Amino acid sequence: MAGLFTAIGQPVKIHGRLKVEGTQLLDENNHPYALRGMSLGWSCFWPRFYTAGTVDWLYKDWNCSVLRAAMGVEPKGGYIDNPAASKALIEAVVDGAIKSGIYVIIDWHSHHVNLEEATTFFGEMAAKYGKYPNIIYELFNEPAQANWPQVKAYAEAVIKVIREKDPDNIILVGCPKWDQEVQLPAADPIKGYKNLMYTMHFYAGTHKQWLRDRTDAAIKAGLPIFISESAGMQASGDGPIDYKEWQLYIDWINKNNLSWITWSVSDKNETCSVLNTSASSTGHWKDSDLKESGVKIREYLKAYPLVNKN
Repeated sequence: MAGLFTAIGQPVKIHGRLKVEGTQLLDENNHPYALRGMSLGWSCFWPRFYTAGTVDWLYKDWNCSVLRAAMGVEPKGGYIDNPAASKALIEAVVDGAIKSGIYVIIDWHSHHVNLEEATTFFGEMAAKYGKYPNIIYELFNEPAQANWPQVKAYAEAVIKVIREKDPDNIILVGCPKWDQEVQLPAADPIKGYKNLMYTMHFYAGTHKQWLRDRTDAAIKAGLPIFISESAGMQASGDGPIDYKEWQLYIDWINKNNLSWITWSVSDKNETCSVLNTSASSTGHWKDSDLKESGVKIREYLKAYPLVNKN
């Protein structure tokens, strides 16, 4: 039965290379498709979960069709401090995702513009993995201080480098103020490239109806949106889970057929980290290994069919 699951159920085997038409993510059969999954925590802080075992468990037990490998850039132990070790962690997750047959986001997990380092990194990733339909590139986790002209110029430079090696796979572009100001790229999108989407991040305990309204307006204006990070508590990652507001977001996501990722696979002492310190580094987690947020997001993810057989 496990072999049957692997052969038939793998999302990439069924949906293939993804593309964007208008505001909608489509699979290779031109059917609308929404990805759902988890983001690993910062690679430099929780490297122990950057394993093929964790990837496969999140696919098979949590129903994830996509995982996000969040490579820390600026902190000690991150890419700028130790490029080789950082790349090795990302590659372990990417290789695991390819083996498990799910999609994977290579996330430049930074709050500031680091153009030279980013172009080097993404050029290497595109050269190594661009042939695989599993790959999605996230250029800039959450711009904190940079304005949209700065973020746009940065993104255009990195996109150019990726597209020289990988002409087709999806690229995710961030926007100012922690990926909440989606109205800015909606008014001034990047032109000249296909298969771009723009990221919106929400934390239901902080971001309320106003962000859904703003995102609705951006989509109406023609901007393809991908929710590459979200969760149910406050934007700090801590505090109580706002179950009511989180459910409003889930209902809105489903209504709009949006892709969404939840933060994060880590064991930090905070609400948004889904695991307790007892959790293994290679999956096979028991209920006692899951925090409150882990129990809830696993429940959300398992409510979806893993693949749409169209």
